[in-house]
Amino acid sequence: MDIKAKFVKVSQKIAELTGHPFTFIGAAAVIIVWALCGPIFGFSDTWQLIINTSTTIITFLMVFLIQSTQNRDTEALHLKLDELIRATKGAHLVLMDIEKLDEDDFQAFRRTYDKMAEEARENLENGTLEMDCPEIQLKDLYAHRKAAQESK
Repeated sequence: MDIKAKFVKVSQKIAELTGHPFTFIGAAAVIIVWALCGPIFGFSDTWQLIINTSTTIITFLMVFLIQSTQNRDTEALHLKLDELIRATKGAHLVLMDIEKLDEDDFQAFRRTYDKMAEEARENLENGTLEMDCPEIQLKDLYAHRKAAQESK
């Protein structure tokens, strides 16, 4: 097993464990014990440094671990949605990797779908239940790209 595969496996297990309610209770118990030890150590700088250093190290490491597991979960979700798009008759396959589009193209899709949603809400307010999925004109979505290229 290579290092990436080991990291994924370990990070998923740690994320699972740290997300458990008993882990939170354990962390809260550590803080309570630390606070109760304050009078014993005279609330010294060393006493404060122990909790500050410990929490800083744990937080630093958890940021990378959480980001890794979140990235993997997001990619898995995208793949599942891509499969639903691929398997749905009439779906626009161009949407399968929409998150990778440049900002202008992404916003063109956003405006198109916002307009369709607005029209559907208006139809609903007028008593029309819209069950059909209107076709989008992909060439219209990319018209701004062509205009930008021609202006160069």
